[in-house]
Amino acid sequence: MKTVSTTLAFLCLLAAAHAEVRTWTDASGKFQIKAELVGVQAGQATLKREDGTTIRIPVANLSKADQALLGGGSSTGGGAAAGDWPQWRGPNRDDVSKETGLLKKWPADGPKRAWVNEDAGLGYSGFAVAGGKLYTLGLYDTDEKVVCLDAATGKKVWDTTIGSIYNNNWGNGPRSTPTVANGMVYALGANGDLACLNAETGKKEWDKSLTKDFGGKLQSWGYTESPLVDGDQVVVTPGGKGGAIVALDSKSGAVRWKTKDLTDDAQYSSIIVIEPKGQKQYVQLLMTTIVGVSPKDGAIVWKTDFPGRTAVIPTPIYKDGHIYVTAGYGVGCKMIKLTDGVAQEVYSNKNMVNHHGGVILVGDLLYGHSDSGGWTCQDFATGEVVWKDRGIEKGAVAYADGMLYCQSEKDGTIALVEASKDGWKMVSSFKLEAQSSQRKPQGRIWTHPVIAGGKLFLRDQEFISCYDIKG
Repeated sequence: MKTVSTTLAFLCLLAAAHAEVRTWTDASGKFQIKAELVGVQAGQATLKREDGTTIRIPVANLSKADQALLGGGSSTGGGAAAGDWPQWRGPNRDDVSKETGLLKKWPADGPKRAWVNEDAGLGYSGFAVAGGKLYTLGLYDTDEKVVCLDAATGKKVWDTTIGSIYNNNWGNGPRSTPTVANGMVYALGANGDLACLNAETGKKEWDKSLTKDFGGKLQSWGYTESPLVDGDQVVVTPGGKGGAIVALDSKSGAVRWKTKDLTDDAQYSSIIVIEPKGQKQYVQLLMTTIVGVSPKDGAIVWKTDFPGRTAVIPTPIYKDGHIYVTAGYGVGCKMIKLTDGVAQEVYSNKNMVNHHGGVILVGDLLYGHSDSGGWTCQDFATGEVVWKDRGIEKGAVAYADGMLYCQSEKDGTIALVEASKDGWKMVSSFKLEAQSSQRKPQGRIWTHPVIAGGKLFLRDQEFISCYDIKG
């Protein structure tokens, strides 16, 4: 450890902090370095300094806290191993994969299907992929279960019941994505049943009810939020007079805090973590409010109005002190800038009216489907439209290696599209083969595509399909 410690001490003089940098400590606790995690492979952590140079350090030579982080100790940043997708919208909750070497064009009939699991249960739950396992939720008869599959084969490893059936005209069953952190799986059922399970065995460690324990109100389409795990606390949005947002101890489920001054009803968006000027905050989108709260006690740091109606669903996007949100039902989008704890509006328009397929930020451009005009590229800074195209039908989007993965909710078409300011450039497409006959007439293919470990994971109800997209 002497050589590594000396290197860390030297690097500490050179490294400078920025919003995505954290402090890493060696096993002795005497030496530290501020750097960004690039990835973990073969027991080595690659850290990137501000000047762009990197250093590789054996994970075993880091502090126990840092080792826990690299093993899945936090769902809120770079702690995920390369190729993992440990929570809703990936490691950074932005639906942007950093994988490279993926196919830039598919065969005429699409990429090779590696496997399909036909017994994932009903519902719209998404995927968390970590440590070679895929985690999701499904409805089996009258039980909502967390399901663990082998990501390489699609074979079921275990399943655990966490709640009872949620009935809905648009489709029964769970809607959220599990979060894998701390060697555990944190999952939220559609009725508000929150559970912590051992990721290896599926054993339930603790559970809570967002309605019974926290006074939450079940909304029209059930609970769809995906739990946020930040270090040693789990953060969810039960909504209601008991506190709109609640933080729990990740090991015991004990209440850490509730938002005393925020009592809005829950909506369908998921919380993100931001660190403007190094000050961590949790950001949530509610029906009439965009809010930032303190991770320490849930105190409101800032709050601003949002003109939501019927339902607000997409997850907020953050970059360089700016927060972007959007919603459907004719609402549109809004950008705010955080300045000294005050949220100032930058723009508000209807150039992006995103229902629930999500919007992603790549560089300085936003991509997503807008109810007003189809697939849309929008300038993040100005809110102006760069281009619009009807492309394929409305649906969800993810990004990896220069390409957009766009999914039609209507017929399951998957399009490979260049992420470009120059217009909709579809390179390849195919139709999802395994489609359900059990989907309700008002339901669609709403589970977002996930890219992890060179594979593309797709779902329609009880069918989960895995495609090989590695070049």
